[in-house]
Order: sequence, then C-alpha cells, then structure tokens
Amino acid sequence: MIDYPIPIGRPRVGSAGLTGEWRLTRPVINYDKCTKCRLCVIYCPENSIDLLEGFDVRIDYDYCKGCGVCAQICPQKAIDMVTEVK
Repeated sequence: MIDYPIPIGRPRVGSAGLTGEWRLTRPVINYDKCTKCRLCVIYCPENSIDLLEGFDVRIDYDYCKGCGVCAQICPQKAIDMVTEVK
C-alpha cells in the first residue's frame, strides 16, 4: 500500500476486529471501467479500500462491511454490489 497524505480524517482499520463477515453484499471492481479517480478510497467509511502502486485500488474484504458507498460514489459505475455467498 502507498502511504499518500490525504487531507481528511480516516477511521483506523480493524478497530472493531474483522468485520467482513457482517456483509450481505460485496463490492466488486471492474478494472476495465475504473479510471483510478480514487473517490472510493476517500469515501469508504471503513478505510477498507487500499491504494496500490500505479493508483490501482484493492478492497480488503476482511474489513469491508458491504455498505455500498464506494459503488454509489463511483462516477464510472465501475463497482458493482453483488450478493455475498456464505
């Protein structure tokens, strides 16, 4: 993960433990549509989207609660919420 200074407050990852099992839907990124705007990284309320080398993003499913904020904020509609299979 690249550590870029972002001028907003962020929650601490894992402060409530592994929370990914709470989810009913999971976000899936279509990298062909993604323009690397990084809005999903900024708006994720759980800080569960990591910024990687080359500005690619990765969802940490151990902590993602499936709220769908990333899918709603994505201007390219590159993130789909799919039903979680348990």
